[in-house]
Amino acid sequence: MTKMRTSWRKSQAASVGAILALGLLAASSARADRIDNGVAVFSALDKVTARTSKFEVPLNSTVQFGALKVTPRVCYSRPPEEQPKTTSFVEVDEIQLDGQEKRIFTGWMFAESPGLNAVEHPVFDVWLTDCEKPKGSIAQHSAEDPAAAASDAPAPAPEEDPFAQRRRVRR
Repeated sequence: MTKMRTSWRKSQAASVGAILALGLLAASSARADRIDNGVAVFSALDKVTARTSKFEVPLNSTVQFGALKVTPRVCYSRPPEEQPKTTSFVEVDEIQLDGQEKRIFTGWMFAESPGLNAVEHPVFDVWLTDCEKPKGSIAQHSAEDPAAAASDAPAPAPEEDPFAQRRRVRR
């Protein structure tokens, strides 16, 4: 009987250990470092001419593709040793025939799932493919010159919720 209890306790301890190890693994992968980038890379399709184009857009700048204006606000990626995850918050406006602009898309695009939140327009499709030009981090500056890193380091910005000011529009 005591032999059975001892083996049960050992198996229970092994199960608890495995659960703790999985929990630590999940917690470490959930805290993967994200890289802020300065440029979002998009691909676009003109359905009339069957022409595909690749274009790079600096953050908070606007590039026009046909009748669409694409403006990325942020572009995040992960280090190469992590599982890929490239996301960008994008606003897309359509220039209508009367010259007015109409917002047709506002939201997150995911490079690994281009069909999930791509802009689907009767004439044009636009989707995120990559983020480029990572912004320098404080750790990179401190390796070069510790005194310069302390004086040049910007104050940390508070985390903003991109959906905080979002409002629903009925059509």
